[in-house]
Amino acid sequence: MASFKIEGGHKLNGTITPQGAKNEVLQILCAVLLTPERVVVNNVPDIIDVNKLIFILGELGVKVEKLSSNAYAFQADDINLEYLESEDFKRDGSSLRGSIMIVGPLLARFGKGYIPRPGGDKIGRRRLDTHFEGFIRLGAKFRYNKEEYFYGVEADELQGTEMLLDEASVTGTANILMAAVLAKGVTKIYNAACEPYIQQLSKMLNAMGAKISGVGSNLLVIEGVDSLGGCEHTVLPDMIEIGSWIGVAVMTRSELTIKNVSWKDLGQIPSVFRKLGITLEKKGDDIYIPEQESYEIQNYIDGSVLTVADAPWPGFTPDLLSIVLVIATQAKGTVLIHQKMFESRLFFVDKLIDMGAKVILCDPHRATVIGHNFESQLKATKMTSPDIRAGISLLIAALSAKGTSIINNIEQIDRGYENIEARLKSIGAKIERIED
Repeated sequence: MASFKIEGGHKLNGTITPQGAKNEVLQILCAVLLTPERVVVNNVPDIIDVNKLIFILGELGVKVEKLSSNAYAFQADDINLEYLESEDFKRDGSSLRGSIMIVGPLLARFGKGYIPRPGGDKIGRRRLDTHFEGFIRLGAKFRYNKEEYFYGVEADELQGTEMLLDEASVTGTANILMAAVLAKGVTKIYNAACEPYIQQLSKMLNAMGAKISGVGSNLLVIEGVDSLGGCEHTVLPDMIEIGSWIGVAVMTRSELTIKNVSWKDLGQIPSVFRKLGITLEKKGDDIYIPEQESYEIQNYIDGSVLTVADAPWPGFTPDLLSIVLVIATQAKGTVLIHQKMFESRLFFVDKLIDMGAKVILCDPHRATVIGHNFESQLKATKMTSPDIRAGISLLIAALSAKGTSIINNIEQIDRGYENIEARLKSIGAKIERIED
């Protein structure tokens, strides 16, 4: 178990290039299982969750070639399906929620897919029903071993169909989409997630020979094909990391440039930060954040308190609500944070309250933040990271706090952020990794 030691209160300055998108690359890596041909993936982030999935692919028999620090070639021409029923797989797969997305490609290409109940963040219930109901609609038989928490789907042949997803699940949409591309006939997925990452997966699959239309909408139409070929794909910059760097700049009152952010794929993110009073400038495809001594939260037109809530795309992503909450602790004004999707994600606010933040946890889904306007600096403390996004939020709070903070369980942060301490040091942060 490692920790971060952070000396807060220092202004930062410089340029940061965001890593590849974690939530996209987990889908993209699973899609390599759909073809025996070579697939090259660029802008792959070097983070724990991605490296775990690459390891699982290797154990499955996928040939993995590292072309550079962030580029890989994959070839799934000799898959070891016996690994799926091994104790090793039950251990490896259960530690990574993203491993659920190997099921759709394996089912489509080999007629069966298995997965142990996946792990991941402890942020509340994250159902798998959408995934398996979709597979069943395509003609798969479902089985579940309660004693071992082991799921399985099998089918001699998948048949295209129409389905209405019970929720616009991103991973559920990705999984069903990857199964449907090799099904017989036409599949229509209503209430599909339409995040940029699903759009990227669809574009990749089409480059491999799939026939997907409606990309970018919540109705995907898939005309099944007999087989897919290889391709080369480049992963988008990570919008959650971009939002995190905005939080770092704002809370430390620093000047920062974030390079090559793919503005067209950021959706509401810039406008939500601007509602918090933050100045963001678009310079080409970069975000420039000038040094800001204060920022004031906008109220609604009628004077009522601003609410920032998550919603399926094109709504605001739930992964950035923790960042928004931390930024609001030093804003001028009040904001209500409404986390609709996960009932445990706001429970990290007790650490911010210990640091002196004015936060009222109304219920598991809502918190009211009354900003200090930098008139009262947060105080350093010792804390533990409960999940990826809360972890980076606490790190941002520690960078702005007076004194030296310790954050334990930083493996949670490493799951989603590549080489975070070195990149923070490059812009002037006082941060040190301590190995226990």
